[in-house]
Amino acid sequence: MRRTYSQPRARSFYAWAAVRWLLLMFVIAPVLHAPPVAVARPVLPPKPLKVWQGIASWYGPRFHGRPTAYGETYDMNGMTAAHRALPNGSLVRVTSLRTGRSRVLRINDRGPYIEGRELDLSYGAATSLGVTETGIARVRIELLEVPKGHWPLKRVAD
Repeated sequence: MRRTYSQPRARSFYAWAAVRWLLLMFVIAPVLHAPPVAVARPVLPPKPLKVWQGIASWYGPRFHGRPTAYGETYDMNGMTAAHRALPNGSLVRVTSLRTGRSRVLRINDRGPYIEGRELDLSYGAATSLGVTETGIARVRIELLEVPKGHWPLKRVAD
């Protein structure tokens, strides 16, 4: 048997539905805090700990696959560099003053062993900076990060 509702009962149902909707929209919803819409913020490069200039050279095929001074296997196509004083794992941003290109490199070896040179770049890093054609280049070096327990540095060139 089918139930039929009287007109007043349906009217009260619609009235109650309207009251619930108004409560939800104007009383409850403003109190609830929805997560803010994701706004893209520009990512600023890290502020360098130290900045200096020097001469960089590159090394590659002769040392590829051999262990570095820290025991890591040298990959000539990696984004790495060798420095005499910076600790293993330091991050530096190297900018070629001739080409204006810059890359973030990880220090993973000791060197260079030629007087007057500041960095030895891996072949991959030298190629991306545009240094392979000339062999050596003037570069700006920005020390971005030093492994924990190695700051302040005492022997880095001024």
